[in-house]
Amino acid sequence: MQETEQGLPRLRALLNVKLVRFLLVGVMNAAFGYGCFAGFLYLGLHYSAALLLATILGVMFNFKSTGALVFGSKNNKLIFRFVIGYAVVYGANVAGIAALKLLGVSPYLAGVALLVPMALLSFVINNRYVFNYA
Repeated sequence: MQETEQGLPRLRALLNVKLVRFLLVGVMNAAFGYGCFAGFLYLGLHYSAALLLATILGVMFNFKSTGALVFGSKNNKLIFRFVIGYAVVYGANVAGIAALKLLGVSPYLAGVALLVPMALLSFVINNRYVFNYA
């Protein structure tokens, strides 16, 4: 029991790190976004259209979870900055998928391969340009 009690302050300290919270919330957001992307690909959409639709749905899903749980913001006016940030991530993601596709990688696998780099890009954008102004 004492080991568990000692672990709680460490867990709380870890959850106080913004990047850790971002990664935890990001896992949920990435699962939602990639599920949408894969579903749209399965329905026959081109990868860029599938990614666009998944990104639009992801923006709506992620704004509140990322703002509140990661950055402690409930400022709905920041949605415009958030959308611009996601537009940048979308462009980088489409370019990455296109480049990997030229190398023979399937769009499904390319989407998975780019999850971490796009998450890091998203964190930098949200931390510096979106919620930093809250």
